[in-house]
Amino acid sequence: MEEEILNSTETVQAYTEKAIELVMVYGPKVILAILTLLIGLRVIKVITKTSKRAMERKEMDPTLRPFLSNLLNWSLKALLIISVASMVGIETTSFVAVLGAAGLAVGLALQGTLANFAGGVLLLAFKPFKVGDVIEAGGHTGTVEEIQIFVTKLKTFQNRQIIIPNGTISNDSILNYSAKDTLRCDFTFGISYDADIKQAKEIFNNLLESDPRVLDDPAHLVAVSELADNSVNFTCRAWVKAEDYWGLYFDITERVKLELDAAGIGIPYPQRDVHIYNHNS
Repeated sequence: MEEEILNSTETVQAYTEKAIELVMVYGPKVILAILTLLIGLRVIKVITKTSKRAMERKEMDPTLRPFLSNLLNWSLKALLIISVASMVGIETTSFVAVLGAAGLAVGLALQGTLANFAGGVLLLAFKPFKVGDVIEAGGHTGTVEEIQIFVTKLKTFQNRQIIIPNGTISNDSILNYSAKDTLRCDFTFGISYDADIKQAKEIFNNLLESDPRVLDDPAHLVAVSELADNSVNFTCRAWVKAEDYWGLYFDITERVKLELDAAGIGIPYPQRDVHIYNHNS
């Protein structure tokens, strides 16, 4: 019994000495690594903020600022982690190899995320739109607020935020309403077959000519475009500045209804004539 207690005491003492030895050897390294990690994260935060201010002072394209800031932030953090690992005693080459293998596995598992990253790079390289443009992409329409590494943020006309993956945008068609200074505003109005076509055409022309937002060049167009089932349809086309598009569209639509009512010209709606026959048995 005394031998067992003696052996147990010796074993505990041996483990204690081993633990003390490990603490003496690796303790300072671990403490230094933790301090380096904390200080490094703080320094990276300062560097990121400084780079943002520098880009603002140089008036860099607002589209590039968030993308470059995020890229710099994550790159510095990756380097910091590798440095901290080497301080603890992990072989850097082995660590990089492990990271590479893990990166390959993660890349296969996150193909969509990598596609979004590649899409973000393509959007910044070819610049189909920039911050502040009104676009239609990914089934949504809104003003571009920010282009990040993986996603693009839009603000809709209802003041809602839409977050669209960059891979979806880069692989789909993009309609940019702000790419050109002028836009063509198209209208289609129908009048009844009994109405005077010339009078209606004169009303449409007067409305477009009297609106200062309608540009003289290119000239506006008013023409009969279709003899439909229930109406004679007019196509009206007017060129305006991009910022005046929706204002003109809503105003002209309202004024056309008022002017046609004042002139006694009806705007037809679909209707059917029902004939009832009384068959005597």
